Amino acid sequence: MIIDCHGHYTTAPAAHTGWRLAQQAAYESGEHPPPYPAISDDEIRTSIEDGQLRLMRERGVDVTIFSPRASAMGHHFGDEATSAAWSRACNDLIARVVSLFPGSFAGVCQLPQSPGAPIEGAVGELRRCVEELGFVGCNLNPDPSGGHWTSPPLTDRHWYPVYEAMVELDVPAMVHVSAVTNPNFHATGSHYLNADTTAFMQLLQADLFTDFPGLRLVIPHGGGAVPYHWGRFRGLTDMLDRPPLAESVMRNVFFDTCVYHQPGINLLFDVIDVDNILFGSEMIGAVRGIDPSTGHHFDDTRRYVDALPLGAEDRRKVYETNARRVYPRLAAVLTP
Repeated sequence: MIIDCHGHYTTAPAAHTGWRLAQQAAYESGEHPPPYPAISDDEIRTSIEDGQLRLMRERGVDVTIFSPRASAMGHHFGDEATSAAWSRACNDLIARVVSLFPGSFAGVCQLPQSPGAPIEGAVGELRRCVEELGFVGCNLNPDPSGGHWTSPPLTDRHWYPVYEAMVELDVPAMVHVSAVTNPNFHATGSHYLNADTTAFMQLLQADLFTDFPGLRLVIPHGGGAVPYHWGRFRGLTDMLDRPPLAESVMRNVFFDTCVYHQPGINLLFDVIDVDNILFGSEMIGAVRGIDPSTGHHFDDTRRYVDALPLGAEDRRKVYETNARRVYPRLAAVLTP
C-alpha cells in the first residue's frame, strides 16, 4: 500500500470558495455572512474524480491523508468567530470527501486559529473532527499572523492545550503555515519553507518532547532547509549545549517527500533516517507543472522515491508503515 501523507483539497467546489469570499466581505462590512451554500455529492465527486483521485490512480497511490487547502486557511483574516466558521465548513467538506471515497482518503482538520487568540479555541474543533468525523490528524499553523510571526515559538506553553489534546487523542499535527500578507515572502516559495525550517530550529532549542514524549509532528516539504543544512543544525546543537538531535527531536519529528527533484530526494534520504520519512506529494498543490528536464510532473514524487536504492523493508516504511505509526488512527479508516 502507498499512503500519501500530504494532500490538500485544492479543487474544492466553487461554491465553497465563493462562500469564503462572501464571509470575508460580510466581516469587512460588519454584516452577517450568508448561509453556507448547498453543495451536492455529485459536485464533490466530480472535483475529486477529475483531480486528486485521477492522479492517485495514475501514480499508484492508494490513500491520501487529506486536509483543507493550506493557503486558504487564512488564519490572519478576521476574528476567532470568522476562523471558527470557516474551519468548520472546510472540515465538514473534507469529511464528505472521505465518506464519498472510503478507503481512498483520510481526513486531517484545519484548526480555527486566530492571531493573538489563545489556542484553547482550537481544541474543541480538533476533538469534533477526531471523535465525531473520524479524522486522523490536524494541521497546526505556527504563524497565524500571515508571515509576521507574532505568535510564541511552538515550544512555548501557549501551545500546550492543543498538544495535550493531540496526545490524548493520539493524533499528530503537520506543521503547516497558510497565506502570507508580508510582501517580503512568496507564499509557497519562501514562507512555507521558512516556516518548516523555523519550526525545526524552535524544537531544537527547547525541551518540548520531554514534556510531551508522545507528541508527533510532521514537518512538510522535506523539512524545508533542514536536510540541506544538517551539519549546521548539528553544530548549533553542540554550541547551544543541547542533546543530540536523534534524542531530543527526531524521535518525535518526521519529514515528508514533497521535494520536487531527484537530487533533493537523494539528499533527504542520505541525511535523514528512513524511519523519519513519510511519502508525500502535495499533488495539485504548490508546484503543478511538468519538469522540462524529465517530462514528468514535478509533484510526481513517487518517481523519485522509486528511483532510490532502498531495500524492500525501507521502501515499505516510507510508503506505508511510517504513516501508520505516525497516524495510528489510520488503522480504523483503512479497515474494510
